[in-house]
Amino acid sequence: MTSLRTMPRARTSHVGLAILALALGGFAIGTTEFVTMGLLPDIADGIDESIPTTGHIISAYAFGVVVGAPVIVSLAARLPRRELAIGLVLALGLGNAITALAHGYWEVMAARFISGLPHGAYFGVASLVAVSLVAPERRGRAVSGVMLGLTVATLVGVPAGTVLGQQLGWRSAYWAVLGLTIVTASLILLFVPHQPGNPHATVRAELTALRRPQVLFAVSAGMVGFGGVFAMYSYIAPVVTDVTDLSRGTIPAFVFAFGVGSVAGTWLAGRLADWDVERTVLAGFAVLVATLVAFALAAGLAVPAFALVMVVGALGSVLAINLQVRLMHVAGDAQMLGVALNHSALNIANGLGAWFGSIVIAAGFGYRAPSFVGAALAVGGLVIFAVGLAGSRSEARPVSGASTE
Repeated sequence: MTSLRTMPRARTSHVGLAILALALGGFAIGTTEFVTMGLLPDIADGIDESIPTTGHIISAYAFGVVVGAPVIVSLAARLPRRELAIGLVLALGLGNAITALAHGYWEVMAARFISGLPHGAYFGVASLVAVSLVAPERRGRAVSGVMLGLTVATLVGVPAGTVLGQQLGWRSAYWAVLGLTIVTASLILLFVPHQPGNPHATVRAELTALRRPQVLFAVSAGMVGFGGVFAMYSYIAPVVTDVTDLSRGTIPAFVFAFGVGSVAGTWLAGRLADWDVERTVLAGFAVLVATLVAFALAAGLAVPAFALVMVVGALGSVLAINLQVRLMHVAGDAQMLGVALNHSALNIANGLGAWFGSIVIAAGFGYRAPSFVGAALAVGGLVIFAVGLAGSRSEARPVSGASTE
């Protein structure tokens, strides 16, 4: 059985450019995923629907990620990895082209679902390709290099796409993402070496990863614990205006702070993964609990709230990437599926966090309450991961008095 630590290394003289090409695909994914939020009023006007109703297209994309990740990876594990990455990023471009051409609510809804399908599978194959290009002690940093494209998109791609969509019409943002995917596919073809797929892979063999307790524990920890980030962050705008008592014009600064924290956390996450993945996840959840409680208590103070939003952004990236590396370690030969499942879990976490946050707000507990809910979810993630880790260590411990013959 091949593990992440024993994966053979691919040879190329353009390691940096190869990882940059793969990261550009993450940049395109991050841009298309989040630019919809910035353009939601424009899209609603364009398809003649209300903003709350149009907001369902965001859920449609997330549902596409959840469905597409395990299905595509299971069916495509035999394909050469470079060519699979190119196919997935071009499929992303096609989904954006369909979005730009769509008219009417249901057409846009379907287009966003299609756009989400390649998301998790792309990160699965891109992460495996990236780790195969570097020495074993740098493989955590290789994964974070690919994921850096996603976080940089929140700082550059999403604001730029939002401005473009506001000035030239919302469809122009999705046409721009199509252009990004074409450039990405060209760079991957130029700089990423050919790598064969797994000739022995079958759908059944890939899905056996779901029977591994450690895979299920890691996925569950992400699904529950990572929801804590979005229980708080989904309601950052009303917190800024109603609790911190700042103007609407300051909301972008807090969003930017979250993005800066995410980028910094992505850089840090790779180094922490190369140090100790399990300890990083445990510490990350513990610090997230404390940070969310601190944010709930200090949300009325502008400077502490601003700093804590940045910390939450960083912790989100650290946890997402280290859970991804953990799944690559424990998924056996189905490493690509492990990464894809992580992205499915995190998208479910986004929805769960926002949903639980909305429940406590609707119950009249105020806009600080989602952060307390987020802290509870992070505690849940910590407990699930710790129980799984204890189980893996007890399985690895030799039975006292067992024969060694």
